[in-house]
Amino acid sequence: MHQQRKGGRGRFGPPGDAPLIRRAREGDPEAMDQLVHLHHRAVFNLAYRLAGNYDDAEDIVSEAFLRVFNALPSFRGDANFSTWLYRIVYNVFLDERKKQRVRAHGSLEEIVELEDSTVTRQVEDPDPGPAERVAEQDRAERIQRAVARLPERQRTLITLYHFQDCSYEEIAEILQMPIGTVKSGLNRARHALRLLLAGERELLEA
Repeated sequence: MHQQRKGGRGRFGPPGDAPLIRRAREGDPEAMDQLVHLHHRAVFNLAYRLAGNYDDAEDIVSEAFLRVFNALPSFRGDANFSTWLYRIVYNVFLDERKKQRVRAHGSLEEIVELEDSTVTRQVEDPDPGPAERVAEQDRAERIQRAVARLPERQRTLITLYHFQDCSYEEIAEILQMPIGTVKSGLNRARHALRLLLAGERELLEA
């Protein structure tokens, strides 16, 4: 099911990306501005979840789009544009981690529900009442603490698959690892997250 959601994207990404990419590669600044506008939210979300705080995420986003601007003329569409873009973001994050060992402590914008073998998005009530909003906030805070405590690689896998909606193939390309390693690593990350969330519940109930 997750893989099927990728079917609507061409190799350049969403349908509107292709003409903008062609124009930006030819040096059209307006096209580049539009690409930044279209992808800024997704890029910031990825950077924020990787870095764990707003300031570092802003720095990563700025550097990532600068690298995109410089590298775009060499982009030939061999990879999906968003995959190529996410890899640049991830590389910037790794470079920043080398400069300063940032501990992740940011909050998540989405709530996930842990089942026996999978992690799925929580379906939100379109009009939740006060009690539901309090419970939702509580779940968000518990997941925030748990995800922030995951090792960097596991946090990255969870973020790319469950929050950035990347396929196994795209994650393998972004992280430069075999698909089998992505799948097994993601399973271990989910297991670790379940254990951490179980610990959160025990602390809350103590």
